[in-house]
Amino acid sequence: MPEENVDKPYIVTCTAPVNIAVIKYWGKRDEDLILPINSSLSVTLHQDQLKTTTTVAISRSFKEDRLWLNGKEEDITHPRLQSCLREIRRLARKRRNDGDPESTGLSHKVHICSVNNFPTAAGLASSAAGFACLVYSLAQAFGVEGDLSGIARQGSGSACRSMHGGFVEWIMGSREDGKDSVAQQVEPESHWPELRILVLVASAKRKPIGSTSGMQTSVQTSLLLKHRAESVVPRRMDEMIQAVRRKDFSAFAELTMKDSNQFHATCLDTYPPIFYLNSVSQQVIHLVHRYNRHYGESRVAYSFDAGPNAVIFTLQQHVQEFVNVVQHFFPPDTNGEDFIKGLPVTHAVLSEEVRQAVSLEPMPKGINYIISTKAGPGPRVIDDPSQHLLSADGFPRKTL
Repeated sequence: MPEENVDKPYIVTCTAPVNIAVIKYWGKRDEDLILPINSSLSVTLHQDQLKTTTTVAISRSFKEDRLWLNGKEEDITHPRLQSCLREIRRLARKRRNDGDPESTGLSHKVHICSVNNFPTAAGLASSAAGFACLVYSLAQAFGVEGDLSGIARQGSGSACRSMHGGFVEWIMGSREDGKDSVAQQVEPESHWPELRILVLVASAKRKPIGSTSGMQTSVQTSLLLKHRAESVVPRRMDEMIQAVRRKDFSAFAELTMKDSNQFHATCLDTYPPIFYLNSVSQQVIHLVHRYNRHYGESRVAYSFDAGPNAVIFTLQQHVQEFVNVVQHFFPPDTNGEDFIKGLPVTHAVLSEEVRQAVSLEPMPKGINYIISTKAGPGPRVIDDPSQHLLSADGFPRKTL
């Protein structure tokens, strides 16, 4: 952080993406450091459709650290927030002690303002994007460089994967201090340009059981989770990385669906059981398998995180027809204008053959809307000051 004009806040704004795990992370071996019981692999979604924006302001005139999230002031003393702040300040201090003149203002307080352009806590990885953006923005403000994924992990496990674009592996690591539990890019977003992602938003409500408490119960009670972590995931990780590198959609699709199914099986094997999927989620699963069976190949794949929303992976040439299938079997309230957000999808008449092959009872308004997107880059700095969420005095901008 530069020294100039010490009374004026130094302001930085960044954005960070959502990621969707295709090999799931569920369960920690260390709650405080957020160390997982298995490695995981994700696809970073494009920020044009799904992102968190965070502005950090540093000033010696601020009395205390403060945080505003989606327009409302939140408690900044949350332990996970504090560990991210503490770690960034520690690295900035270390850098200054190493003789770097840029790292000034370390004793100054920070104001943080953050917004998501998608529903928070609805199973759309809002905490991953949020903590990745927080850590990246703080690092920019305090002049901290290097791999930040280990710090983001301490905010929210999956946030470490949002520190990179494209296809990302979170290596579980084995050290007790967690230093080797970091995320690294397997392939950049440009590697598989034909890959498309459709988020079918079945519910934007807050999920009934948060991921943190759900994981704790699963680790304590599910024998299947132990078997999954030790025997299934290591092989699946290798197979998935190979499928991504070969751009083998058929292998990618089958692994993605099997891993999603097994994750939800561990939730059912948890005692008492955890249900993240609802009747709409189950109908989407039937629809995907019937659609694929009709074509005799895996053209689409589903993945569900800790929530009812389906994330569909497919190739560009199949997007139009599959979206029409979804619109037919989940007829929306509107005539389709607001039903599809993000990358445009042209409407076409669904063939009778496909309709007959899928042959499910329509569920009107089962899907609220679809977000059409693709793989995208990691966190970015926003240079345009008009995009700052905090005004020049370091307080949230007044919105009309």
